[in-house]
Order: sequence, then structure tokens, then C-alpha cells
Amino acid sequence: MSEDGYTMSENDQLLRQWAREVVDKYHETVQQDPYRLHYHLMPPVGLLNDPNGLIQFKGVYHVFYQWNPFETAHGAKFWGHYTSKDLLHWQEEPIALAPSEWYDKNGCYSGSAIEWEGKMYLFYTGNVKQADGERETYQCLAVSEDGIHFEKVGPVLQLPKGYTAHFRDPKVWRQGDRWFMVLGAQTVKEQGAIALFHSKDLYEWEEAGTIAGSGLNGLDDFGYMWECPDLIHLDGQDILLVSPQGLEARGHDYQNLFQSGYFAGEFDERELVYEHGPFTELDRGFDFYAPQTFMDDTGRTILYGWMGMTDEAEQHQPTISHRWVHALTMPRELHFENGCLYQSPLDEMKGLRENKLQAELVLDGAGQFPPLIGGKSIELMIELLELQGGKFTITLRNSAELIYDANKSEVILKRRNVKTGALESRTCVISSLSRIHVFLDHSSLEVFLNGGEKVFTARYFPKPDDESIAFSGEAVVRVEKWDLQGFVVD
Repeated sequence: MSEDGYTMSENDQLLRQWAREVVDKYHETVQQDPYRLHYHLMPPVGLLNDPNGLIQFKGVYHVFYQWNPFETAHGAKFWGHYTSKDLLHWQEEPIALAPSEWYDKNGCYSGSAIEWEGKMYLFYTGNVKQADGERETYQCLAVSEDGIHFEKVGPVLQLPKGYTAHFRDPKVWRQGDRWFMVLGAQTVKEQGAIALFHSKDLYEWEEAGTIAGSGLNGLDDFGYMWECPDLIHLDGQDILLVSPQGLEARGHDYQNLFQSGYFAGEFDERELVYEHGPFTELDRGFDFYAPQTFMDDTGRTILYGWMGMTDEAEQHQPTISHRWVHALTMPRELHFENGCLYQSPLDEMKGLRENKLQAELVLDGAGQFPPLIGGKSIELMIELLELQGGKFTITLRNSAELIYDANKSEVILKRRNVKTGALESRTCVISSLSRIHVFLDHSSLEVFLNGGEKVFTARYFPKPDDESIAFSGEAVVRVEKWDLQGFVVD
């Protein structure tokens, strides 16, 4: 039993102790990295991936995340944990879940959080790999009175028939008089799917079948595995967020190793079916995966994503030499209008602003470096007032370019691949462009077009002392720029 009165196995205590020792050992190494971000949540050491258990509980925001404290590689994942009262000042909390028990010994994989009768419930996937290579998967529960210390209940859902052991990432919500759970899954035919369950008490779950996947709702073969599902109701519309694996690139679409996107549709809680339309990617950049949402006390639907990707370049990121890798995105508020899911920065982010500058620029085609517009941790709001010649380009710290080609109705983001050094690009189609909202943070960029109609997210690694921002094209633009303070993390 821990000093807080929560039951904890000896193995659990040892894992937590070892993790804390690693954090303390490499603290200075991590903090000295010039690519360390200032207003994004990152691991204190090691590797971070999926956001988990997003919730506002008793007035406090909780962000959990997949974490390997021991290596900058994927392994037996813990749940790391940050809290905040205002989304600007953050507290690093004790490890929420450690892979300590027979049912989660190879990883406390992704999941979600709910509040019920004054307690926080964490649902997660226990990953088990046997000596013969066989994988087992268990959907598990942990409960907390204070949102900080958790008592593991253990498995509440075993693997049902018809699926492989790639069955994970429970997202739980209440609707009507029942609890519902969606899980990312792979069928025995090795096709991606979403499985639905329901419960009266959070402990006993009844299977309701597959509600989305290959062969359903007009889809052909659509990937070999679907991860991190999230079924939400937003602005009168049901939306299934999901991260399919195994989609082949098609034109400008599906260019990353894995994708994240959504199906707009209608969930029938009586018939337990989900009818939906086509798949739309959530982010057009290089580094965005496994998003999760929650609703806060004001009624906002807020999304965090993993600002990373498990591609062949992952282990070539320069932050690894400083013993850490990856981060979460900025928190984004979601809205659904005109058949499109919009993402926009939270209003709280304005609390980081200082040193506002405004300028109206008349560009003559050649690159211009407006004085005082540059920086490493900045926010830019750019309005395109006039555009001649059809092309406008923003060059960011000589390491990334954002290009608007009005003649092709395209926006292109370019950067250099950290493994090969080759120039690579991502492109989205947009009917017109009037506003470009850019957030730079030392080694990340997030771009919101037309109020969040399209979004690009990427890591990039400019020379640490390069703060230059350049504009080119024949255009008239209005620019607002702010320096952004960093988060306070205790």
C-alpha cells in the first residue's frame, strides 16, 4: 500500500521509483536542448505518444499521455500525467498507471477517462506479450477519488470473438441511461474496424457489434487496423474520429505512414448502429496522430493530438540526443459547420501573448524580411488582402515553407526530412484563402487556415539561432505578430 492509502503492488512501486530516478538523472540534459518546446506538453524524459484520459475533473484539467520514461523508443508504456486549472500553468503529477500487473505487463496502452459519482474512472488497454510471441489484450479499469492516485480494478472486458489481439484504445461516454465504449480493432480478416459495447455500471459490458470499418457504410477495404476511436456529438452532428493504419496514398491524401480523420454521421443508440459518410483527414501536415477529445465545464469540445509519427524518420529526430522525443499538439476547440470539422486554438492561448506588432506589407514578388516579425516562439496572424500572380509564400526560419498557390487552389507545406535531408511536402486543396494563423514553438509549427478549415501540424528543426520570417509574392498582407511566453510547469 502506498503512503496515500492506495493499494499498489511491489512491482508497481519499483517501476515508479525507477522512472523517477531516470527523470532526475537526465533532467538537465533534457532542459538544455535548444529544441525543447515552450508552450506544448512534452515528456520530462523519454518518449511520449498518444494523449490519454483527457478530462476536466472537479474543475481541474487532466492530460494523461503514453510514456516510456526509460528510452526514446516504444516499449512498455506508462501513463504520464499533467494537470492545470487554466491550461497555461501545469503541474507534473505522479505516474497514473505503470505496467506492473499480469494483465498490463507490456504496456498500459491508450484509453479514456470519465467522471461518475465524484470519482474518476480510467479505461485503458492492458498489453501482454507472451514468451512465444503471442499477444493478449485486456480492457482494464482504474479508479480514483482525487484524480491523482489510482486503484487498479483489472480487466473488465476480454477479447471478443471475431477480432485479433489488436483490440485497444477504449473511449467511454454516457448517453441516455447507459455507458458506451468504442474500441479500435482488427478483425480476423485483418481489416480495421470499430467495436461497440454498452454497460449499466461500468464493470459489466455487453457487445453490440462492429459499427464501422471495411465493408460497412459504403467503404471498401480501408486499412488493416483502426486505432484511437472517439465518437462525439458536436453542433448537432455525430462524428467518429479514428486513426486508420494501412491506407495507401491517393493524390494528396494519406501521405503519412498512418492517418487520423473523421466520419460524420448519425449514431442510433437504440439500434446500436452508426451510419456515416466519407473519411476526411483531420490534419494535412507531417506529425499528427491519435487525437482525443473531451468536453469541459463551459461546453467546449477540446482536442489534443500526438505531434509525432512512428515512421522511419522517428529515431533520427535531433532531440533524442537530449534523451526525449515527441510532444502533444496545442489544445484545439472543435466546431462542425458546412459539413466540415473546424479546429481553432483555444482562447486561453492568448494569455501567452506579449509584444504585439502590426504591419501592412506591400510585397513586390521578392522575399522580404519584415523587421521584428521573426522569432522562435511566436504567433502570426496573416490576412491576404490582395494577391496578384497567384502565389504567396512564407519561409519559416529557413527550414519550412508554406506556399499558397491560388491558381491550383492548393496550400503546400515543405520541410526537410530529418533522416534523409530531402525536401518533402504535404498539400491540401482549398477553394480560397484569406487568413493564415501560424504558431511557431522552437521545433514545431501549427498552421490554421481560414479559421481552422484546414490545419497543418509538423515538427521541424531549424538552426537554433535562426529567427527569420520571410514573405514573398505579389501581394498586400496585414500581419499581426506576438511573442509567446512559455507554459509554467511545476
